Amino acid sequence: MEKFGLNELREKFLSFFESKEHMRLPSFSLIPQNDASLLLINSGMAPMKPWFTGEQEPPSRRVTTCQKCIRTGDIENIGQTARHGTYFEMLGNFSFGDYFKKEAIAWSWEFLTSPKWLGMDPDRLYPSVYVEDDEALAIWHDEIGIPEERITKLGKEDNFWEHGSGPCGPCSEIYYDRGEKYGCGKPDCKVGCDCDRYIEIWNNVFSQFSNDGAGNYTELTQKNIDTGMGLERLAVVCQDVDSLFDVDTVMSITNKVSEITGARYGQSKKVDTSLRVITDHIRSATMMICDGVLPSNEGRGYVLRRLLRRAARHGKLLGVNDPFLYEVCATVIEENKIAYPELVNKQDYITRVIRIEEENFAKTIDAGMKIVSEMLEEHKEKGETVFSGAGAFKLYDTYGFPVDLTAEIVEEQGLQIDRKVFNECMQEQRVRAREARAAMGDLAWAGIDLGLDNTPTQFVGYDRTEDECKVLAIVVGEEICTKASEGDEAIIVLDKTPFYAEMGGQTADNGFIKTEMGSFEVTDVQKNKAGKYMHHGIMKSGEISVGDTANAKIDLERRKAIMRAHSATHLLHKALKNVLGDHVEQAGSLVEPDRLRFDFTHFSAISEEEIRLIEKQVNSAILEGYSIDINEMPMAEAKKIGAAALFSEKYGDIVRVVNMGGYSIELCGGTHLDNTAKVGPFRIRSEFSVASGIRRIEAMVGEVVIEEMHRGSEILRRISEALKTNPNDIEEKFGQLVQDFKNARKLVEKLQAQQLKVEADRVMFGAKPVKGLKIITGVFPDLTADDLRQMGDMLRDRDENVVAVLSSVVGDKISLLAVCGNAAIKKGIRAGDIIKHVTSITGGSGGGKPERAMGGAKDELMLDNALATIDNYVDERAKE
Repeated sequence: MEKFGLNELREKFLSFFESKEHMRLPSFSLIPQNDASLLLINSGMAPMKPWFTGEQEPPSRRVTTCQKCIRTGDIENIGQTARHGTYFEMLGNFSFGDYFKKEAIAWSWEFLTSPKWLGMDPDRLYPSVYVEDDEALAIWHDEIGIPEERITKLGKEDNFWEHGSGPCGPCSEIYYDRGEKYGCGKPDCKVGCDCDRYIEIWNNVFSQFSNDGAGNYTELTQKNIDTGMGLERLAVVCQDVDSLFDVDTVMSITNKVSEITGARYGQSKKVDTSLRVITDHIRSATMMICDGVLPSNEGRGYVLRRLLRRAARHGKLLGVNDPFLYEVCATVIEENKIAYPELVNKQDYITRVIRIEEENFAKTIDAGMKIVSEMLEEHKEKGETVFSGAGAFKLYDTYGFPVDLTAEIVEEQGLQIDRKVFNECMQEQRVRAREARAAMGDLAWAGIDLGLDNTPTQFVGYDRTEDECKVLAIVVGEEICTKASEGDEAIIVLDKTPFYAEMGGQTADNGFIKTEMGSFEVTDVQKNKAGKYMHHGIMKSGEISVGDTANAKIDLERRKAIMRAHSATHLLHKALKNVLGDHVEQAGSLVEPDRLRFDFTHFSAISEEEIRLIEKQVNSAILEGYSIDINEMPMAEAKKIGAAALFSEKYGDIVRVVNMGGYSIELCGGTHLDNTAKVGPFRIRSEFSVASGIRRIEAMVGEVVIEEMHRGSEILRRISEALKTNPNDIEEKFGQLVQDFKNARKLVEKLQAQQLKVEADRVMFGAKPVKGLKIITGVFPDLTADDLRQMGDMLRDRDENVVAVLSSVVGDKISLLAVCGNAAIKKGIRAGDIIKHVTSITGGSGGGKPERAMGGAKDELMLDNALATIDNYVDERAKE
């Protein structure tokens, strides 16, 4: 069999199925779209679930892909063995109600054995089938010509694919016999053995049944084919190497790691483990960052952070303390650029993200490793084999030290983390967080049964600002009532409403609900799980009853201000992508009247220059006067026109698309203007970090910007008057004032130093001789602690026989200073001891070195008495 490189194998597979009339699709992003059940794509069929279930129409009945995948469930095994990896590529051919078993089996055999394609020896290939799948068995035996004794029948555990309820079916795998050198040596070694001799390289899944979840199966009218073949595993066979780490493209990465670290693959088990961990994890990290994942403490961001930090730690084990992973990612990109050219376009960005994370982790690991070592030492001294769960939690919660990393470190020392206690600490933290959220305003009505059917409130606010509605329910306090009277804080539910409920980051509308008998002011609107709009507010006059016909009218000016901010948010999102890069994704928002807050993924602070450029782009889009068109369309159509969606949101088949002249196209359910020109001026007020990998911009638009401009102009006018200059010359005038102030301060400092010198001369003249030493004491009102220290140093430096005890009183603060020259120290007189003596009389505390010590006294009335004892103190203690 001819040996093929990994990139060559990928192209051969896709080309083969193109020749079988399959549509070749590029790999989907590792970030699942419209699928909250997955953190990261982990199989070839995962992005195609809607096509398999029939929720969406596939672009073709026959599709072939090479899908990037991440699986971290067995991350602890990565590096320990040569067969595990977190990143892999899955080759696949798929049929959505088109061909079935006969074609799938025939084509898999053709691709593997035909000299035109891979040319494998048929005698080394062994099919398996589900024990009850007679149809597949017959195809292998009668049509492909495989002797029945070489076809292995396996049970449900091995050869029946299902995941809970829904589509499922038998599968047929193809195993490759790698030879006795990879076997276990047992005489009964065969397909299904746990050793490495028979390796599965192809899996045809025949999706032909539906499981109702109770073990009952019905035949599907549309039968599908889901094929999976690991590219790296296929390369192991085709290149006749021992493991995925020996495959050409992967080995290139390992060689780069060896070049940087000086470690050689095959040197020792410990070194090999570290090299494999680094190689695998940097492959995963590079691909994840390219697809928009950023390091964080939650979700897929935590997966990325864990991979990078685990790799960095293994770098330390190999003796590399400086960031180095960012250098390795260049090799990852070089080996994968043919299949994934976007890696080259984003290389600088990927490199920066990895380097910043490495630098941040270096700070964390240095602090964390010291604490872990101290904790380990304590456990060992006590002879314990269980590492404190509370300690592991503190490392995680306080120092940001990943618990998985703690676990690896302590396990290397023969200990196990007390996971039970750790999990209890985590649960307590979650409870505290929930309670905090509740204290901040969980809605009391959330659990109230309104006694209504589940028909959602009809929202008419896209087209109307007021409407005639019917009152369906009223809540006063937490009680269902038939009416609300003047002064009542209440909730009113209508059959339809023009009021926008708070959602998607947009704040709720305000306004009034009025009937012939009463007026209700709406201050907030929330939507419950059943889709009912809960209008919160207060009865301003009269009463409103269930069944009344009411006029619901929003505050139009407030709505306009909210729309200005919301439309500006879309323009800001686009500008951020333009200036910072396509990795920017919305991570949260708050839209209020003429104000907005926008959270987004980014790995570093934004420079002033970038902020100005973002502002300029948003304002340019506003001045362009783009028409804002809003349309509902199928999700597939929205994707075709490039509509941006939030990965955290779940969308239906029909989505609402907000298109701002083609400049910004997003899926959005909020309210918007009809033209960007109506946004008015846009200004960024602040930009800062809110979490690792998440930045926040706070901005304002419209009237708020104009008001701030007026305030700024007024402040400028007042400053101009105070400086007796015109506004254009303020900067120059202010610079002159600053320089004058600096010069004046220098002069004052010079005069103060001269004054201190004069004062030092005066007290030196009055020094008392005691046993050959010169004793100086005194209280100096209004001297700062720094002045006191400076004066003491002057006295000590002037004469080595000096023993000076000085004090200053500024307000309620009493400062003490003691200094001793070298001769005094040799006679046993130390400044630190003197301060302790003085504070034993005055109260307070202090200390320091033999030559200088400082402290603070409490009782000013005892200060003179304490200083009066210094002569005797020295006389009694000074050596002759």
